[in-house]
Amino acid sequence: MEESQAGMLLVATPRLYDPNFYRTVVLLFQHDEDGSLGVVLNRVTTEKVSDHLPAWSDRAAEPGLVHFGGPVEPEVAIGVSAGVFGEATGVPGLSIVDLGADPDPDMASVRVYSGYAGWGEGQLEAELAEGSWYLVQAAPDDPFAVPSLLWSRVLRRQHGHLALVSTFPDDVSLN
Repeated sequence: MEESQAGMLLVATPRLYDPNFYRTVVLLFQHDEDGSLGVVLNRVTTEKVSDHLPAWSDRAAEPGLVHFGGPVEPEVAIGVSAGVFGEATGVPGLSIVDLGADPDPDMASVRVYSGYAGWGEGQLEAELAEGSWYLVQAAPDDPFAVPSLLWSRVLRRQHGHLALVSTFPDDVSLN
């Protein structure tokens, strides 16, 4: 296996039409010989954090809604916070927090995700090889960015042709 990509972003290429991942940005937490796991950063739901995790509602990042982390185990809640109040994500300044515990009063905002994205052994490597994803560096503020703008924002900050891809229209037939 190549070097771990934990802490990197997977950015869906315009040719990835799977409705679970169309124009998504995924923060990878794990990438090893057993497979890969991460959360979709840019899919917000209408569910309020206060309805599911009332102890965390004061810490929930604005607008206080649960985000769709991925199609696997949607009943599992994953918290990502700025700071060092939990497990390392591979991105300096970001941590995974235990939502089963009481929040630390000094903790920064927490983004709550329902479910996660997962790939079995070699599956993500195959998807990368076929051109379904761009693999780019994550920034500590990516989980807290405006979800609808994140895909373009992440691509725009890249060099070369990826910055140009940020302007790719949803429907090329309308051009």
